[in-house]
Amino acid sequence: MTRMLTVGAAQLGPIQKEHTREEVVQRLLALLAQGAERGCDIVVFPELALTTFFPRWFVEDISEADHYYERSMPNEATQPLFDEAKRLGIGFCLGYALLDDDGHRWNVQTLVERDGTIVATYRKCHIPGHQEHQPDRPFQHAERYYFEPGDEGFGVWKAFGGNVGMMICNDRRWPESYRVMGLQSVEMILCGYNTPIHYVPDPSQDILQGFHNSLVLQSGAYQNGTWVVGVAKGGVEEGVIGLGQSCIIAPSGQIVAQALTTDDELIVANCDLDWCARYKDTLFDFDLYRRPELYGRITEQRGAVQPEGPQYG
Repeated sequence: MTRMLTVGAAQLGPIQKEHTREEVVQRLLALLAQGAERGCDIVVFPELALTTFFPRWFVEDISEADHYYERSMPNEATQPLFDEAKRLGIGFCLGYALLDDDGHRWNVQTLVERDGTIVATYRKCHIPGHQEHQPDRPFQHAERYYFEPGDEGFGVWKAFGGNVGMMICNDRRWPESYRVMGLQSVEMILCGYNTPIHYVPDPSQDILQGFHNSLVLQSGAYQNGTWVVGVAKGGVEEGVIGLGQSCIIAPSGQIVAQALTTDDELIVANCDLDWCARYKDTLFDFDLYRRPELYGRITEQRGAVQPEGPQYG
């Protein structure tokens, strides 16, 4: 008997600055309805799914951006999503900005079970971009100004009949994100992202954005024997072109579903969680093959160092 989980990756097209949360939630509800029609157990939404990607602007007084953050979840604007998901018996994963009661600002994802209960909220750990205003940029990437790095690490939770983990956007580029969850027997990782096509520090990477996106998601899935669901916000948002290319990846590293547009689009895959064991119990049998006594540098050292000896070049 297999453990089948039908997953919907609910890609969003652009959310412009003038769009209200109520308007956005209506779009989420439409994607949720499509998920119900296609038999989904869970629908996964992107990073910062309720607002435009506001770190592209810099404000001297950060409180001017407070309206982009949620103070609680659910709240008045998102309660209809929770109510409808519970009525339909569909779980979901939602990315948004959180301003908590202690004044901390987080980039988070909340995982909600089919009965409407909150399983967990994950705080993004690898915060990219810059903290100071860089006026020469065509747009800012000031995530390090607007968000603190997550302080709880990469959890895995019993949910949807399996072991589910979460990560957000830049987390997917770091192999440690997957491996920490792999060491907790993760069987499905849910990842929302916003990725601009233009990478200001090194434009030579622009043409490789799609390749790099699939490269890290596929390798992370394969090397840890897990399903990975990557869900984007794409299209032209406030003049910035977003990648899109949402995809669902099997434990083999194969892409089994991928978005064809950069608009609101639901892609669906029937995911056999027992497929994970084919890799966890063979090539990537961690207990048999890992050598943690040799990996000390990974946790003891932050930046790269040069090897000893004469330097050439």
